[in-house]
Formats: sequence, structure tokens, C-alpha cells
Amino acid sequence: MSPALDPAPVEHFLKSRIAGLQGPLAVRPIAGGQSNPTFLLEFADRRLVLRKRPSGELLPSAHAVDREFRVQKALAGTGVPVPEMLLLHMEPDVIGTAFYVMEHVEGRVFHDCTLPGVEPAHKRAMYEAAAETLARLHAVDVAAAGLSDFGRPGGYFARQIARWHRQWELSAVEPNGDVQRLAAWLAANIPPESDRPTIAHGDYRIGNLMFHPSEPRVVAVLDWELATLGEPLADLAHCCAFTWRMTPDEYGGLQGLDVDGAGLPDEAAFRAAYQTANPRAGPLLPFHMAFALFRNAVIFEGIAARARTGNAAATNAATVGRLATVLAGRGVEAMETA
Repeated sequence: MSPALDPAPVEHFLKSRIAGLQGPLAVRPIAGGQSNPTFLLEFADRRLVLRKRPSGELLPSAHAVDREFRVQKALAGTGVPVPEMLLLHMEPDVIGTAFYVMEHVEGRVFHDCTLPGVEPAHKRAMYEAAAETLARLHAVDVAAAGLSDFGRPGGYFARQIARWHRQWELSAVEPNGDVQRLAAWLAANIPPESDRPTIAHGDYRIGNLMFHPSEPRVVAVLDWELATLGEPLADLAHCCAFTWRMTPDEYGGLQGLDVDGAGLPDEAAFRAAYQTANPRAGPLLPFHMAFALFRNAVIFEGIAARARTGNAAATNAATVGRLATVLAGRGVEAMETA
């Protein structure tokens, strides 16, 4: 179940920090996330969003709400659509964990990649907007945004492979030969990296984008927990993995569907739209897809671990956690196409 949030201390704290808030506070959880619990805060005259660390024991470096806050605040005015950041509170005195508060953005979020309810003429345009928004993020001047120290330049894939392999060892209940094969192969087959530091979102996918209420454009990129300085093709591969390498009952993916008949682009068209907007990025290789699937296998195993301890942010965490084995197998399939 989603964790509860006591409105009284939140209301008292926010009224002392943000001028003009009126009336009693109503709080309700925002569904869909598997990481940091997120809540809609409704005052009489204003809607805000609060995002917090989960309670309880957590894996090292996970759920860094301060990094989420920092990168979104830095991106304001860059052309990358992000909510306006209002405040960050790192102490546990108000709600028991660190949290930040941002302005609420009105729009549509889809956890089904078929974009249900969207008129057919808009579906391809929304995917093109998603690709172009990702390219816009990767074009941000890191130094000008004040994010030169947001991660270490160079060596991104080596660090990521080591990190996620270590997280697997911390989370996994049973051995998995596919994960071990992927970790070893990826470490031995890292391609040349990009020639300049880039902000990598880390979880860029349709479900983490908010679209305009009626127009086919992105009005906010959400869930920046995994953001760092990194490789742009890692973001592109991650988005492709979540969309075209998962089935409808696996996180609402498109694998196995007639995407053309549904008015949706295929993976090649999405890649092409991104690379037209960001020609510096180069081609997406089997390595990048294998890496994306490996990393997501580890992430889903972590979701299952949190479900076992009662710290999962979403009600379907135990079911989603079973995807770890499936995605590791698909990662091996991608590896074998190299």
C-alpha cells in the first residue's frame, strides 16, 4: 500500500515557508512510481507536489531527493520542461524523511505506452515530442547549468555496470546466471564514450513524461532520481527497452502489438527521431540495449526487495519485481546480437 502522509505537520511547515497558502491541506498519493513516494498537496488556492524518500532501511546512494531537486532547479530556463522547484528539506523532523516540494503541473501521464484515450493523429507526434525532449536534455550545456560536479566525467558505463552489479548482490535472493553473464560481457565490451559531459536522466520513458492536457507536447519530465552526468545513448536505450522490449502486461510496453495499426511508431522510427534531433549521439548498439535491460533487471529486483521489507512505493511492487529474471534474459538476447 502507498504510505500515508500526515497533513498537519506538512501544512504547518509549508505555511511557514511559502507565503500565501490558504485553507486546510488535503493530501493524496500520486500513483505510478516505484521509487520515491509522491503526494499531491491541495490547498484552497494552490496545488503542490511533495516527493519524499521511502521510510526504513535503504540501499546505499538510493532515493537521493536532493539530487532530484538540484537537477530540476538547474534545468529551469534551459528548454527542458521541468516543474518549478520550491523547497528542499533534508531533515526528518517534519515527516520522518527528507523531501522536496514543487509546483503542480497540469497534464497527462501515461503508464500504458499505447497512449489510451489519445486521438490517433496525436500519438506519433507525442512520441516525436518525447524523442525531441530527450535530445534537448542531452544538448544542455552542463557547465552553464551549474552541473559540472553533478557526476564524474568519463567512465560512465564502467561505473554504472559496477554499481548495478553491486546492487544486484545486495538485493538478490537467488543467483541468476543471465545477470552474471551480462555484467561480465558489458564490462568487457564498453564502446567509445561521447566527447562531452551530458546530463543523463536515468529513467527516461513515456511513464515519466507529462504531456499537455490536450496537445501532443511534453510539459514536464518527471522522476529524476537516477540523473547524473553520463551517456546520452543510455537514456535512449532505456526508453526503447521500456517501450518496445516489454509486453503490454510488463509495464505497459508495446512488444507483440501491431504498433503501426495502433498509430504508434516502431523502435526504429523513435531512434531516428531522436538522432535527427541529436546527430552527435551516434548509433544505438546492442551494447546499449543489453546495458539498459541489465540495469532494469537489477532495478526490478530492488523493487522486489523493498516489497519484501514493506518499503515499496507502489502496490504492485512484488509483481513488478518478478520482471528481473525476464529482463535479464532479454538482455542476454540483445548481447548475443552484437
